[in-house]
Amino acid sequence: MTRKRRRLWLLVACGVGVGSAAAISLSALSSNLVFFVSPSQLAQQPENGRSLRLGGMVEQGSVRHELLNGKPITTFRVTDGHAAVKVSYEGIVPSLFREGQGVVVLGTMRPGGLFRASEVLAKHDENYMPKDVAEALKKSGRWNPADGPPPPASTWDTMRVKGAGG
Repeated sequence: MTRKRRRLWLLVACGVGVGSAAAISLSALSSNLVFFVSPSQLAQQPENGRSLRLGGMVEQGSVRHELLNGKPITTFRVTDGHAAVKVSYEGIVPSLFREGQGVVVLGTMRPGGLFRASEVLAKHDENYMPKDVAEALKKSGRWNPADGPPPPASTWDTMRVKGAGG
């Protein structure tokens, strides 16, 4: 075997090794990815069993706290103005969690339309809104940052999208 041929085989073997390592890494990473969705997106394409980050506003009047076998259970609805998703969380919610505020919940969608949250993330001050939630509100046409702060979730049903028939 000539020197050139040995070098070629060495390069091919290195390429196969690096490609295999990259494929294994990417397949392990893909099972740990968590995608952000809005309630409207989840209503259109329910992703049962897959880990997701659901973002929106906590719907007014939807928060219920109860104890089940000594464990605190909180149920509430997350909305983006078009659709709402019922969320159930076992544990203590953050102290800044309340109705009409931005929230991101990590968890999985269960059959029957219930989102089972494993973690609840609430906003940290009156000016903060998670980036993904703000983007979802802008895309839905319910909020334009140039017009000021986002409207409370309780008024979304009465709002009109600018330039849409009046």
